[in-house]
Amino acid sequence: MITGFSYRAAVSACSLCVAGLLVLTPAAAAAGPPAGEPAPPRPPAAMPGPSLLYRSGTQVRPHRDAPELPDVSALSWLVADAGSGEVLAAHDAHRELPPASTLKTLFALTVLPTLPGGLQHTVDYDELADVGEGSSLVGVEEGHTYRVADLWRGVFLSSGNDAVHVLARLGGGWEATAARMQDKARSLGALDTHVVSPDGYDAPGQVSSAFDLAVFGRAGLRDPDFARYCGTAEASFPGDGSSYPIENTNRLLTGEDGVAPYPGLIGIKNGYTSNAGNTLVAAARRDGHTLVVSVLNPQADGGLTVYEEARALLDWGFAAAGQVDPVGSLDGLRPPSRTEPSAAPVAAAGAPASDDDSDWSPAAVVAGLTGLGAGAVALALRAKGGRTARS
Repeated sequence: MITGFSYRAAVSACSLCVAGLLVLTPAAAAAGPPAGEPAPPRPPAAMPGPSLLYRSGTQVRPHRDAPELPDVSALSWLVADAGSGEVLAAHDAHRELPPASTLKTLFALTVLPTLPGGLQHTVDYDELADVGEGSSLVGVEEGHTYRVADLWRGVFLSSGNDAVHVLARLGGGWEATAARMQDKARSLGALDTHVVSPDGYDAPGQVSSAFDLAVFGRAGLRDPDFARYCGTAEASFPGDGSSYPIENTNRLLTGEDGVAPYPGLIGIKNGYTSNAGNTLVAAARRDGHTLVVSVLNPQADGGLTVYEEARALLDWGFAAAGQVDPVGSLDGLRPPSRTEPSAAPVAAAGAPASDDDSDWSPAAVVAGLTGLGAGAVALALRAKGGRTARS
């Protein structure tokens, strides 16, 4: 039962132009950025040679003094500049593997823009009947009324498959949501992903890749709501009579279980199933640059290895900036043998320079990935009644 709603507060930077919030006259455009705003980013440099991402093994193009890649045991991994889309290094980037709950990044990309956060919904029994056995849960209960924003916090923080099932029903149904997710993946040039279960629960034939998951993570950071949810460490979730605390299961964000929090981490999404092993998409910002890494199924012992291998790749990526040539791009470059319909790639733009590497609020992240100043994005969000601070 839908009892009420308020319109979406936060909008993507791309939609700001469509909404008429960031229209620039020719004279204003020629005048350059306003005082205090960084200059627009330069176009990314042309990639020397063809993409190496469809080759097997580790791919990297180091300069003479580039740092050595860390020892990573994951079956597949990738590290890329989230602004330009340039892939700095990768290992079996297009290997198709079970994604576990990192597939919730694609679920959020598909469904999040369609449901206002203030919408209230009373959960029916049928919406929870098919939640997979052993699923991670946030504690959604039938008969209770939740705001959509609460359910999204349940998805991003607790990886709650119960919350996914309810949101999928609101978004048109389980099978329809899977089909829309598949279409969304294709539109982003993510051709390795096959969606069966929108929550990432193990299902025959359900696969993704380090490349595709990095594409999803990068695209998600352009949505202020996605950026805010994926970077939230702690929140309250409505319970029976009172709310209770929930904590993000991404240990690089929270520092739980002996994993040191990563400086400048923006967040994104972790996952685990017995079939997929541990999986992780993570992004961090430092010195005005944002990196995104994806790590699938480390083979070294220990369930926390995925975080340490992601940490090592992030450290390497920041240290290697300017000292490696890209081995490919996240902007939908495809091998000649692929025959899927052409997709509109994510626009490539480098992150603006900044002396403050502590600002990874949704406005700053969106600004860094679109070439808009954080002030311009924040102004537009305020004009729509949105929030720019992490909740």
